[in-house]
Amino acid sequence: MKRKLFLNAKLKGKYNTVDILVVDGIIKEIENDLVNKYNKEDNLEIIDLKGNLTIPPYVEPHIHLDYVYTAHTPGAKNSTGTLFEGIQRWSDSKSNLTIDDVKSRAKLALKKQVLSGIQHIRTHVDVTDPNLTSLKAMLELKEEMKNMVDMQIIAFPQEGMYAYKGGDELVEEALKMGADVVGAIPHFEYTREFGEKSVKKTIELALKYNRLIDVHCDETDDEQSRFLEVLAAHAYMEGIGEKVTASHTCAMHSYNNAYTYKLFKLLKESKLNFIACPTENIHLQGRFDTYPKRRGVTRVKEMVEEGINVCFAQDSMSDPWYPLGSGNLMNILDAGIHICQMMSFEEINNALDLITVNGAKTLNITDNYGIEVGKKANFIVLNAQTEFDAICDRVSVLYSVRDGEFLFKRIPEQIETNNKFLI
Repeated sequence: MKRKLFLNAKLKGKYNTVDILVVDGIIKEIENDLVNKYNKEDNLEIIDLKGNLTIPPYVEPHIHLDYVYTAHTPGAKNSTGTLFEGIQRWSDSKSNLTIDDVKSRAKLALKKQVLSGIQHIRTHVDVTDPNLTSLKAMLELKEEMKNMVDMQIIAFPQEGMYAYKGGDELVEEALKMGADVVGAIPHFEYTREFGEKSVKKTIELALKYNRLIDVHCDETDDEQSRFLEVLAAHAYMEGIGEKVTASHTCAMHSYNNAYTYKLFKLLKESKLNFIACPTENIHLQGRFDTYPKRRGVTRVKEMVEEGINVCFAQDSMSDPWYPLGSGNLMNILDAGIHICQMMSFEEINNALDLITVNGAKTLNITDNYGIEVGKKANFIVLNAQTEFDAICDRVSVLYSVRDGEFLFKRIPEQIETNNKFLI
């Protein structure tokens, strides 16, 4: 029996510290001053967290691990910076993929993500490939990495279910092979009718195979792109909204307020989840504008205020859509609350939810996520004692604990100086 006692953990929203007793990777007690109750017992490892903020692990709900670090490959350069050229560049350059290549690049990204505090990842995998090379690679990687990170795999038809001949059949084949989530990209289909058809097919497949849904939905500045209402309506009618996610929804940025007011009623009733990718979409959107230029990021602030579940994601790491990306969600959070103008003290103090609990709800993993008695001892410790300081300083993760064991410990930066002011 492995027993660990984590002392002086500062939980989110709490003023006082607590001690956390972990037995065989499960949280058994969370109380004040457990050290005096257990400190004389044998085989008890004691770790002092020194009042640092202790929160559930970061959740990356939307990344394309099969694309990472392909930005510099021949033919992948996106000269216009638009979403649609990115898709074309990927289409032109993906034919030479191998399982080893995909896994090698994805491992580099995963290492950065894990070292930044992420323990849960949902990755899209392009299945508009008759060989399903990326899917095979990611299924292998999911198994290989399971002790460090939980992965959900989306069967994502990057070139369209119907714009790509046989795309719907490839999505279904991917589900049979083990993909966890059904994906779609209705705004990329050739017609609105095909786009609606892809949404309906997504619902059909999810019900048939008992899978979650995550749709690239209305990632465009076109205010007439309204596949979100189609997705939300079908999810509502089937009663599966909590298992359905709409990613991006950039067109909502351009919807008129009268239509949006009506739409929000449906969104709340459907219980859909939303993922915003603030850094990627502020880069991709508004490319056809002169001035003023639209931000192109969905209405995060308004949805949060209405109690709709929204989370933030990285989306890309150096691929044909986005040249940068470190995998560190604290950077995404910092950019996102600026872009979405969520800068009141209350919003800042609650902002960590956008990369933790809201993401867990989106991934449908809340039953075993969180720092609660009876749940797995999975948590991270930030180099700050308050939520505000953590976000203001974009602090690093000191410890990442998984099943009660350390994934890593980070030694805080040390500065050598003779200047007393700088000490």
